[in-house]
Amino acid sequence: MSTLPARQKNVWDSRAFHFDKNIFYRFNRILHIYTAKGLREYVYAAAEILRDLGKLDCKEHKGKTPLLVAATANHPFIVQDLLSLGSDVNACDIKGQTALHLAATYGFPTVIQAILSTSVNVNLEARNFEGLTPLHCAVISHSSSMKMLASQDPGQQTDTSLETQAHDKLTCIQLLLQYGASTFSQDIKSNKTVLHLAVKEGNLHLVQHLLSLNIPDMCNFVNMKAHGNTALHMAAGLHGHIHQEEIIRLLLSQGADPSIRNLENDQPAHLLQAGERGEKVRA
Repeated sequence: MSTLPARQKNVWDSRAFHFDKNIFYRFNRILHIYTAKGLREYVYAAAEILRDLGKLDCKEHKGKTPLLVAATANHPFIVQDLLSLGSDVNACDIKGQTALHLAATYGFPTVIQAILSTSVNVNLEARNFEGLTPLHCAVISHSSSMKMLASQDPGQQTDTSLETQAHDKLTCIQLLLQYGASTFSQDIKSNKTVLHLAVKEGNLHLVQHLLSLNIPDMCNFVNMKAHGNTALHMAAGLHGHIHQEEIIRLLLSQGADPSIRNLENDQPAHLLQAGERGEKVRA
């Protein structure tokens, strides 16, 4: 990440700024505006003043601090600047989303890199109010992009913007894992891991990636339960999905146990579709 230019014009030099602090407090939203517009030099100058007033993490009507606004607007250099000035990297908005949650959801790898390389106190396992970690959010978002790509008419030219989005979101996943995000973390509502989330959406590309990781206890990871169902149960329920058979074979190759029963006492094979295709997968 680059540093602020040395020739920066300090438009609001705090030593020359004589507004009463109470008056200035009412205008603290100007930092949010500068941040959203990506006016880096103005952001830095205003942020210095708010820091001195102890208001660097002031929030707007949706609970976003300037750092959260910068993350949402995909301004990695401003994210870096705000963190260097002391912004709270774990601050969250009214939905419980931290800067990492937002960057992971929108697929902004340079913002994630700025956060993870600048701050040593970032909570990789922070939960939003849906009970999701940033890694969960990144996986869900990647699956959404892959589903949109798959739904395109084969006769039409591929939407390169969707391909770019999918690539960036996979990069977000890789960065989070590289910096220590846990693949074993389960969401609060349904106990799903990132593998459950990927399998549930038939996201073959991501399932392949997750199963290629050097996870110390891969067998345990593959057989974790989400409300009684393993990833293999979920794959068996992908009736009619083009990638169902391949996902099942991938899971089995990594130690998925076909004898495990869910809360309804069903083994994965019991959940396969009836008919020729179901019999083919069973074989």
